Amino acid sequence: MKEKDQQSAIRRRDFIKLGAGAAGAATLASAMTALWPSSTPAQAPAAQGVPWWAAKPANGKAGKPEAIDMHAHWSPEPYNKALAAIGQPLANPYPLDYDLDKRRQWMDDHGDLMHCLTLSGAMPWQRVSAQQGAHLAQVINDTGVQVHQKYPDRFVIAAELPIRDPELALKELNRIAGQPGMRAVHLPDSLEKRDYIFDPGFAPVLARIEALNLPIIFHQLDGVPNTFGGDRTAGPPPLAAGIDAPIEHAFLASKFIYTGTLDKYPNLQMVLPHAGGAFPYLAGRVEHFLFHMTDHSTTIQRPFRDYLRRFHYDYLIYYPEAFRFLMGLVGSDRIVVGTDNFAAKDIEYPSAVLDQFKLPAADRDRILKGNAMRLLRL
Repeated sequence: MKEKDQQSAIRRRDFIKLGAGAAGAATLASAMTALWPSSTPAQAPAAQGVPWWAAKPANGKAGKPEAIDMHAHWSPEPYNKALAAIGQPLANPYPLDYDLDKRRQWMDDHGDLMHCLTLSGAMPWQRVSAQQGAHLAQVINDTGVQVHQKYPDRFVIAAELPIRDPELALKELNRIAGQPGMRAVHLPDSLEKRDYIFDPGFAPVLARIEALNLPIIFHQLDGVPNTFGGDRTAGPPPLAAGIDAPIEHAFLASKFIYTGTLDKYPNLQMVLPHAGGAFPYLAGRVEHFLFHMTDHSTTIQRPFRDYLRRFHYDYLIYYPEAFRFLMGLVGSDRIVVGTDNFAAKDIEYPSAVLDQFKLPAADRDRILKGNAMRLLRL
């Protein structure tokens, strides 16, 4: 018997002997610690900070509202009624998605200065006809303008577009452009696994968005037809938002780069939700396979890594260690607040999320509101 195998056999015999002894569970635990020290809590990396859902103000009070949330969902009553009229009522409407008085109180209590309002992953574009989509977009966009006019310091709007038909999408964009409070455009990553954004027919929409200097806020679409995992992540447990969405964002960002789309629209600004999903973590691997396994050096004009900063990323990454990684990769001037309220309902106190890091005041201010003010032209 080789020496290594002999040592393993001795350890196994010692373990069996210890497990059968009178010392019972305590001795068994000691044996496991001795034989496999890497499995003990003492060997695990020390946690530094708390995950986003556990971040609370140190004194129990959020203080004055200062966070501008660029990943905040809503579903106003006129839009809900329009959905119901075509036979697609919301299954579980959440009060703060449509009761803006209660929502403003919630914002005051939790330190939110402003929300940029967008639909959630339940966007209707894959479930309705192009004409129905155009009508729904008009309803929610017009409602958004009215809401901003009533509460100009608390809500701005990202325009919703009926993306199933690029001509109707462009028509709605031109109709709503320049209206009060319309400061961004909200688009899904893909539609039924189709990269509609890169279709030649959608190019006039992207060009117009760039010309209007409006940032695009992206989000995944819900539903099995829209997810890479399909039935695998549909549940139970439902993991589409937890697994499929990050992969969707990674594919979207990568394709923006390697198709040359970012070079074609050099002033186009984009916000990736959920901290860019898997993209920041996989970017090096994507670059390797583009330039070392194949040759895309003639497709794009700059080093691949430079394009990482063409995107902004909301900070919805949950683990403090992951946030530090994102900060190191793209810098504080490319990160904005994004809470997913009131869909995921995980982040209660946007400022408290950052307070645990003791960031320099300039970095903290950029992330909480400065970058959003620049993007939204506030």
